[in-house]
Amino acid sequence: MSSALVLPENLPPKFDEYRGQEDFFGGEPPLSEGIGYLVVLGFGALFSIFTTLVVLADKVFAGNASITSEHFNTAGRMVKTGLTASVIVSQWTWAATLLQSSNVAWQYGVSGPFWYASGATIQVLLFGVLAISLKKVAPSAHTMCEIVNARWGKTAHITFLFFAFCANIIVTSMLLLGGAATVEALTGVDYRLASFLIPWGVILYTSAGGLKATFLASYLHTVIIFAVLITMITMVYIKVYSSDQIYAFLEQTVSYSDAECEAIFSNEDGETFFVKGQYACGPVSGNNGGSYLTMLSGDGLMFGIINIVGNFGTVFVDQSYWQSAIAARPSSAAKGYLLGGICWFAIPFSLATSLGLTSTALMLPISASEAGSGLVPPAVATELMGNAGAALILVMLFMAIVSTGSAESIAVSSLIAYDVYRQYFNPDATGKQILLVSRIVIVAFGLFMGCFSIVLNEIGLNLGWVYLFMGVVIGSAVIPLWNMMTWSKASGKGAVIAAWSGLILAVIGWLSGAQAQSGKISVATLGTNEVMLSGNLIAILSSGLIHYVYSKFIDPQDFDFAELDKNITLVEHDMSGLGAEQQDPVELRRAERWITRRGYILTILLIVVWPLLSIPAGVFTESYFAFWVLVAIAWGFGAAITITLLPLMESSEEILEVLSGMWNYITCRSGNAKELAKEEGEVEEEGEVVDA
Repeated sequence: MSSALVLPENLPPKFDEYRGQEDFFGGEPPLSEGIGYLVVLGFGALFSIFTTLVVLADKVFAGNASITSEHFNTAGRMVKTGLTASVIVSQWTWAATLLQSSNVAWQYGVSGPFWYASGATIQVLLFGVLAISLKKVAPSAHTMCEIVNARWGKTAHITFLFFAFCANIIVTSMLLLGGAATVEALTGVDYRLASFLIPWGVILYTSAGGLKATFLASYLHTVIIFAVLITMITMVYIKVYSSDQIYAFLEQTVSYSDAECEAIFSNEDGETFFVKGQYACGPVSGNNGGSYLTMLSGDGLMFGIINIVGNFGTVFVDQSYWQSAIAARPSSAAKGYLLGGICWFAIPFSLATSLGLTSTALMLPISASEAGSGLVPPAVATELMGNAGAALILVMLFMAIVSTGSAESIAVSSLIAYDVYRQYFNPDATGKQILLVSRIVIVAFGLFMGCFSIVLNEIGLNLGWVYLFMGVVIGSAVIPLWNMMTWSKASGKGAVIAAWSGLILAVIGWLSGAQAQSGKISVATLGTNEVMLSGNLIAILSSGLIHYVYSKFIDPQDFDFAELDKNITLVEHDMSGLGAEQQDPVELRRAERWITRRGYILTILLIVVWPLLSIPAGVFTESYFAFWVLVAIAWGFGAAITITLLPLMESSEEILEVLSGMWNYITCRSGNAKELAKEEGEVEEEGEVVDA
């Protein structure tokens, strides 16, 4: 058999280093278990202490009010543009954003990172329209299901509460599945233990400080994520390699025949372990010219469509995005979502264009199962920087997990506190009771998700499978929720029928597709692109059609949006963010026009214009690829600078108040900078009067 395997003349750049390895990590983690525990437990404790101290300093030294249940769940409804954008980036940066985006680059080439980024950016841009609608018609709301109940009643309320919980559970499952698999691969910490330990850092600071603590921690997480992103881009395209070298390596990867691939992926005894599709070697099936360097990719486009449909569900049906809209001041809501979407685009696009493409360019022995579990970025980082690279990816991943995890925890706690406990068990609940329920739920949800992610892993579901599946479950709730906020004729009965019918039809189509394509139903056959695409499209399109027909022809309504907010009551008389200045109808109309125009224009640019402009390029030339990489680098650096500095600049006055209050405390003076300036001004005036 060994005589049949003849190595090609042009060997992969890392052939000698990895010859005979059937997978990259091979069960041997590059980092010690101690590093794993340090990151998982140490960072959790660190952020808990830091955010608690910051919230406390804001209360003591800047004179801000103590935490009420309203403040715990809405952050005072006065969050500014930069912090709103930072929080959106943080919430939308899942484990999948960092891991799955590089997996699709490993599979499809340059089209993978683009479709991941554009297909998941447009939802945030368009949600900005809903954010302003919320500020106009339901400024007192705490949750999206409160709005459903206020407009459509109990049946619709229970229906969309189900879909909201599904969204939270699916998103958190992906966080823990990807996170636990990567922690185990990099440090050897058992994934079951990691699944339980990861939520604890989130539980501590979220239950202590509520939404405001979550926002502060999210800013820090986002800054660290972008710092690692910039490091990885710099290592790949500036320090270690260049775009021209990566281009040449990618061309070499697809030039090998099956026989040459078998020889490359063989052991010392001459026995091959190469299976087509299991390793990055040879032409890419479904891509123009079999190249990684083209946007003309059938599977890449199919993934893009699944990505677009599925992510509408995880934004529009996820309470955490509604909560960020509720927390933002009206003038900041629209701009925050737009800026957040644009900055977030850089994370999957720039990271996967560097690490994802490098994995195939160097032909590292990353198996399909490793890629599906999200191990492409840590593998490439380990190759580029050794243990330091693995540690950076681990820290980056942990930042993504805890930032989104905290947002999901506070979202679930709000839903249960306001839409279950207050709505059905204790309508006269006090602020203290709401606060207690919120904190209990945060702890319980963290423990439940640890167990649930272990169950999913035991069933055999990985990050990639769950990512494609999410649209099948929650996609049918998207269009009814959009209609609720924007269409006066939208029927409540129609929304309920559309949501459940869309789910049932999607599951039937999904199962039937697997049976028709493969002749059997299993985890593997249900996870193919074609089958997932059918389920995702049926979910969102069927429910949209059903709701439109029912509302237009069977049960048309004429709802007065001015009445909506009257059906929502505050627990405590906390009117922060609800004053006349924040509810100025002229300003709200202006903000709505601003986000609507820009949201739709950017959506069309990202999913229509950009892909169409790249079609004439066919297989990228060296110079075209260099330009593509330049865009990825510039976008990454620009987003990092914006998301780091803007929140600090906008909050400079508040930061100064806290710092001056601390200084005055140390120097035994009372008050903050503003109060002292006022006092000094009064003293000067008195002095002038005496002189006169």
